[in-house]
Amino acid sequence: MKTTDLKALILYPPLLALLLAIILFFVGGIVRPGFANLNQAINIVRLAAFLGIIAAGQTLVIISGGEGIDLSVGAVVTLGAIIVFRIVDGDNSMVLPALGACLAAGAAIGLLNGLGVTAIGIPPLVMTLGMAGVVQGIILVVTQGELIGGPAPIMSTLISRPLVWEIPGVVIIWLLVGLIMWAVLERTTYGKQLFAVGVNRTTARLSGVRTPLIVLATFTLSGMLAALGGFMVLGFTGSVFLNLGDRYLFPSIAAVVVGGTVLAGGAGSYWGTMSGALVLTLITSLLTALQLPESYRLMVLGVILLVLLSVYGRQRGLRQ
Repeated sequence: MKTTDLKALILYPPLLALLLAIILFFVGGIVRPGFANLNQAINIVRLAAFLGIIAAGQTLVIISGGEGIDLSVGAVVTLGAIIVFRIVDGDNSMVLPALGACLAAGAAIGLLNGLGVTAIGIPPLVMTLGMAGVVQGIILVVTQGELIGGPAPIMSTLISRPLVWEIPGVVIIWLLVGLIMWAVLERTTYGKQLFAVGVNRTTARLSGVRTPLIVLATFTLSGMLAALGGFMVLGFTGSVFLNLGDRYLFPSIAAVVVGGTVLAGGAGSYWGTMSGALVLTLITSLLTALQLPESYRLMVLGVILLVLLSVYGRQRGLRQ
């Protein structure tokens, strides 16, 4: 490979992440016979779809810069699933109203996060961490630890089962989310202004960008997408518990970073996040197939992430 080709690969992390996912899949087939087959590939993409949808809002927040990371994502996923679980209660006719209530709740939490960051000046990490605690407290107060309700049969049909050929519904929904995210980031005024805000908020404001409004909209969208993720997870698992979304918090951040979105903001793409979600899901699936203890899986995952981040850290030097 020529030096220029190598630089281009490093400069385009989404491609690197996708290539890594493909390599990991075939390596899995070598170290664990039977791992690399069509059914396993479909299952991995299906599992990655849930993480990818939840990480969509995280992508927007991180691109917005200002040390933006949404730590309330896990709590909102849980809240969204519980709201749908209680409203639907096994009735197909209540799915759309429940989804509307779920998205509205997620948007409201995101809006409060945005107001705390823009109007009061609370750092995003502090604001969203505090909001996560508030949401968890609300869940405990309202439910009293007792989760009543049930998913509707149509949710499992649309989310878990194949809709086109052997492709599960959640994968098709994930692709639609990807297309919408691409259009929002690349073809709308909001997307262009979001990148400008992420690069330099002062310059963006002086250029006429209403920076607080962009940040407010970004956190609101993050809350909505996390709540949508809760709806999707419920449709897949058919059950809820009080810390359902906690397992998605760290991976939602890691998927964005592995996909090449710069933590400082101003650069990134959702295609990268989708590739990052595939990489993380593949690593987790492979380590599980190897029957490694949980402690070893966490260590291996951490080392791999550090290696990837060190490679991506060369982007600035290569551009210069």
